[in-house]
Amino acid sequence: MASATLSAEMRSERGKGVARKLRAAGRVPGVVYGHGRQPQSLSLVARDLDRLLSHIAAGSTVIELTLGKATTKTLIREIQRHPFKKQILHVDFMELVAGEKVIVDIPLVFVGIPEGVRLSGALLEQIVHSIEVNVDPSNIPNHIDVDVTNLAMGHSLHVRELTLPAGLEVLTEEDATVCAVVAPRAVVEETPAEGAEAGAVAEPELIRKTKEEEEEK
Repeated sequence: MASATLSAEMRSERGKGVARKLRAAGRVPGVVYGHGRQPQSLSLVARDLDRLLSHIAAGSTVIELTLGKATTKTLIREIQRHPFKKQILHVDFMELVAGEKVIVDIPLVFVGIPEGVRLSGALLEQIVHSIEVNVDPSNIPNHIDVDVTNLAMGHSLHVRELTLPAGLEVLTEEDATVCAVVAPRAVVEETPAEGAEAGAVAEPELIRKTKEEEEEK
């Protein structure tokens, strides 16, 4: 089970104005909720949160969250980010209860070089990068290894064929294709349309409306 620690401060004030002041002060507003407890608003040091998220799988790592003198085990359930900045706007934590299963996405790690890649010059196409499972918090694995060594060209691997740790109830469709070894695609050189000006490249105009999400839950 992957785990990490993080400190937070409880807060009683809520609203857009409070959230803006917290972010301006280098903090991130958040909330912790869970079985048998009322949602508690909190704030975290943005730098500490960024550092933590840079080296963990946020959705499957148990966070030991320190609130004052108490520590509780949690999972990050939602991270709201600014639409074009790196800034985190809000984070939700769910408190874990021993013996009460949770649904999480477990990352897949592809191990080995497929036979089709080594002997036939094929390509490994990774289609599914995580699977959804129902699991006790104490049994959440860091990741699941997917051995692709024996895959020949034209062969694929499905969710039902994965070797999984004990205690996982897989919720992802068992017939879903995890990866496939495919022939390399031929490179086709396109001929410019008649009448097109030499060197002229038409690019689509991208129009994107952005709006900062300031409202807390």
